Amino acid sequence: MQAVMAFENAPPFAAPLRFFLTAPLFAVLAGLLIAFEGPDLFASRWTPGALAATHLLTVCFMLQVMLGALIQIMPVFTGANLKRPLAVARIVHVGLSAGALLLASGFYSGIPGLLSSAALVLALTVLLFLAATVLALSGVPSTSPTIRGLKLALLGLAGVVGLGVLMALALAYGWALPLAALADLHAGWGLGGWAGVLLAAMAYVVVPMFQLTPGYPMRASWWFPVAMLGMLLLWSAAVLAEWPWLVRLSQFAAAVAGMAFAGLTLRLQAKRRRARADATYRYWQLGLSASIVALLMLASAALWPDAVGVEGWTLVFGVLLVAGGFLPFIAGMLYKIVPFLAWLHLQECGKAKVPAPAMNKLLPDVNTRRQMLAYAAALLLLLATVPFAGWLARPAGVVFAVANGWLWWNLASAIRRYRQAEIDISRKLAAK
Repeated sequence: MQAVMAFENAPPFAAPLRFFLTAPLFAVLAGLLIAFEGPDLFASRWTPGALAATHLLTVCFMLQVMLGALIQIMPVFTGANLKRPLAVARIVHVGLSAGALLLASGFYSGIPGLLSSAALVLALTVLLFLAATVLALSGVPSTSPTIRGLKLALLGLAGVVGLGVLMALALAYGWALPLAALADLHAGWGLGGWAGVLLAAMAYVVVPMFQLTPGYPMRASWWFPVAMLGMLLLWSAAVLAEWPWLVRLSQFAAAVAGMAFAGLTLRLQAKRRRARADATYRYWQLGLSASIVALLMLASAALWPDAVGVEGWTLVFGVLLVAGGFLPFIAGMLYKIVPFLAWLHLQECGKAKVPAPAMNKLLPDVNTRRQMLAYAAALLLLLATVPFAGWLARPAGVVFAVANGWLWWNLASAIRRYRQAEIDISRKLAAK
């Protein structure tokens, strides 16, 4: 059974929109940081620049969009209405933006006070968001894979933020913790338990809806989020028990689960009813392909631990999974969700008397396709930077910043057209 969508429950457009429009600007900042740092940033995953850029993308970009999307889709997909969604969105948006900037600044500068402040602000912000969403979801039965996936994704969010706060405080105050093992586990919870499970829960609806594919098989839809969370819990127990063999086993199993989901989605896309491939489809093809390669690397490293010692292995894996996988998924969804929400609100504004402009009038395909090509070029430059001793780092950073600035421009232009259409519809209604 798929989630029944109730668009009449949608929150005000301004609630999710503030997240969607802010996120690309942080990706621009990450690109500028890469350009400024140059080859030094790619010397190791532990350099201050690499840590700052990574969290600009994962917290400032990915988390921004995902929380905004949850505020939008929870009432529509699950019937769980947030109390005062606009107020929740405003507080969470400010807290998340401030906390993420403090975190990136703390990593880059090494100032303990910035890291501890970031931990406090982000912890309080996410706690507020979790309290609001759990209260809204209480009593909502898990009647579809999407609803259960959203609930499990919130557990993943609590896990990744809890680990992140612990490590930020450990760095700030010099606590003796196994930071390398915790950092890998933190990444697993963030990219697998939170982002991966949420992506799957949304894909169950948006891929068939927007890409006109067959629906996901019911058994796989129900069990993928459970399997991913189960492997992460096993991984966490292995870290606590200091059992490296169990860590590798759980990593291998999580990688296989992720590849299975990506492969299934590619197979469904091959059966889509839409002949023409738009930017969203191409972005998802890019994200799925890059994710499969990255997860193959993770599975290989679990079987052959010495692989992580190969020069550039970890950096290539991170670029493939974050910049090559999750960011294209998110950009592709933004290109569908933003104009769709704008069209939906214009439909309501027209009151069935004045038609809303088509979605491709609000966000023309030609603009999105060109931006997608620019992003693909930036990704190739980032990947090429590692084997070429980092001398491509500065141009890669510039192109990455330009591509994400272009994403912001396309979304902002769609909102500008939406505002103008809203004015035109109001005038036409007044004239009748």
